[in-house]
Amino acid sequence: MENITKGLKRREFLKGTAKIATATIVLGLGSSKLLGAIGDKQKAIAIPTVQLNNNVTMPILGFGTNTLKGSIGVRSVFEAISVGYRLIDTAHIYGNEEAVGEGIKQSGIDRKELFITSKLWVDDMGYKSTINAFETSIKKLGVEYLDLYLIHRPRGDVKSSWLAMEELFAAGKIRAIGVSNFEPEQLDELKTYAKIEPTINQIETHVFFQEKISYPFLKNSRTQIEAWSPFAAGRNGIFSNQTLAAIGKKHQKSIAQVCLRWHFQRGVVAIPRSSQKAHMIENLNIFDFELDEADMNTIASLDLNKTQFPEWG
Repeated sequence: MENITKGLKRREFLKGTAKIATATIVLGLGSSKLLGAIGDKQKAIAIPTVQLNNNVTMPILGFGTNTLKGSIGVRSVFEAISVGYRLIDTAHIYGNEEAVGEGIKQSGIDRKELFITSKLWVDDMGYKSTINAFETSIKKLGVEYLDLYLIHRPRGDVKSSWLAMEELFAAGKIRAIGVSNFEPEQLDELKTYAKIEPTINQIETHVFFQEKISYPFLKNSRTQIEAWSPFAAGRNGIFSNQTLAAIGKKHQKSIAQVCLRWHFQRGVVAIPRSSQKAHMIENLNIFDFELDEADMNTIASLDLNKTQFPEWG
């Protein structure tokens, strides 16, 4: 999601409440090689994967990079990979593909271990401009292919852009193609001419906007849901919400961990963003507990059924 307000900073609300497993190591997908210097005697966390409709697998939990630019972006991506993230999400409009690429390079990880996503911005819609924009993105990222490429918003010549993306997929330059911010009717329209069905729809969804229409629509389709702002960018006081805090206390987890576990149990890919290494590790530490039916029902009651980003309406 592009150019959002950073919102309330989580660390202001987590003092004394977050259970941050700073000594946890996370295994990379398909690899036993451990990255980072956190200590090899700690229990490893394996990030579960989802299988897309073209049989490509991707991590269900990844690392978002919006607003992480320059040296902060480089360091954040490097550290995210070092603690175990393998899904790295960026976009042309974020203005940080070069920083993301440098962070990947500095990590020293095998490219095949990563799942890298970028997105086509509205100014580049159309057949030729899509091809050019894609080539620009992979050049900035310093990679030869993308694991996932998304149409960022349903504007402009979607049909011609999708044709270009299908051709890039056929050429082996993209492993999966999809969309972002598409409503159900817009997805249905795309499917009338698409030869390749979208693998992903990356949308705004979090505890305050649970997508009562798009969520069941996508769950009943072959298109995977991905949340671009799993913490609502800190809006609506999410990190001081007493309902979420009570659930967290019950499980000895932070509000952030409760939110991410909620996404996980709903089968939603989430890409939280943080420039703080402790938070990166905390966000990964969600696979050792489970929200029960009462917890899920309580969280369902938080739904405001409206976007927390009205500027994008």
